[in-house]
Amino acid sequence: MSTNPYGWIEDSLRTIHRAKWYRSVQEIRGCPGPVVRIDGQELINFASNDYLGLAGDSRVISAAIAATQLYGTGATGSRLITGHRPIHRELERAIAELKQTEDAIVFSSGYLANLGAISALVGKRDLILSDQYNHASLKNGAILSGATVLEYKHGDVEGVKFLLESHRKDYRRCLILTDTVFSMDGDLCPLPEVLDVAETYGCMLLVDEAHGTGVFGDRGAGAVEYLGCTGRGLIQMGTLSKALGSLGGYVAGTAPLIDFLRNRAASWIYTTGLSPADTAAGLGAIAIVNQEPQRRAKLWQNVKYLKQLLAESVPSVASRLLPSESPILCLQVPDAQTVLAVGEGLKAAGILVGAVRPPTVPTSRIRVTVMATHEKAHCERLVEGLQSLLKS
Repeated sequence: MSTNPYGWIEDSLRTIHRAKWYRSVQEIRGCPGPVVRIDGQELINFASNDYLGLAGDSRVISAAIAATQLYGTGATGSRLITGHRPIHRELERAIAELKQTEDAIVFSSGYLANLGAISALVGKRDLILSDQYNHASLKNGAILSGATVLEYKHGDVEGVKFLLESHRKDYRRCLILTDTVFSMDGDLCPLPEVLDVAETYGCMLLVDEAHGTGVFGDRGAGAVEYLGCTGRGLIQMGTLSKALGSLGGYVAGTAPLIDFLRNRAASWIYTTGLSPADTAAGLGAIAIVNQEPQRRAKLWQNVKYLKQLLAESVPSVASRLLPSESPILCLQVPDAQTVLAVGEGLKAAGILVGAVRPPTVPTSRIRVTVMATHEKAHCERLVEGLQSLLKS
């Protein structure tokens, strides 16, 4: 028997390296934007979730600075003890107004929002149905709840019906979980149909709008708005860290739901409140979403242009593109070794993309995210790089 209780860690790391699963950070200098600097090299940034380009917006930065000067650098405690500030409630009201719900509650991250909400809503006597492609925070929140968890095939409404017909009667409550925009594929869930099924079988439905908020809908309220489901009986979770350029998560819904979460969501009750800077940045970003629909329009123009370029590119590139209805475009690559080589090749050509591989996704892919601040020349450079690297 080994005398070193930590020796297995190095063995595990070697296994991760052999499987091409090893990950490391890369230091990005300067402000976020369509062009970033890594190790002294300027790279066109197609790897960011800053869809509207607000993380580096001077107005959002100024709002964060002003809040820090007024309230200090940290909330200093949980919201129920010493961490609550007037600006927290302002942000929650702004989110509720954007999402057209009665109220909202802000968590210190989107991950905490999912863990806290799911584990508060269901327990050991309950059932969760979860899309197989859901984000890890939804899956881990489901496990943490102690409920029975059944996965259904991605986007399979008939599969949801089948599971409910077979199992719903055996459980006290049922919660259906789905992303609205799937972050590693770029497609949308069939939300109206899933919601119809939830209503028929008396189920709660929680949707993750992390990649929808600020991006979809006439008002930028998200995929729920875009898919015509505003005002219907569902729970909307989302994040401030993507299109809104800040940090934090939220849940929006009815007033009784939000009041319940303030009293039962452990990841809200026992966590220090969101920092004043992040809170103010989120509030400032929502104001820009409300006031500048042209920014959203520019994002979708860029998405359309890049899709057109990819469709017109050589067959070996165009045929790899997964179906997408969002600013997330993914190209299939055979294996982890190849996707890493393509990612490094693009980096050498001055382009930063996501080289995504197992275990994050079942199959390797190049993940491209489009921003409102990209220029046509940026898109053209990306496609040229892909054509030179994906020739067969």
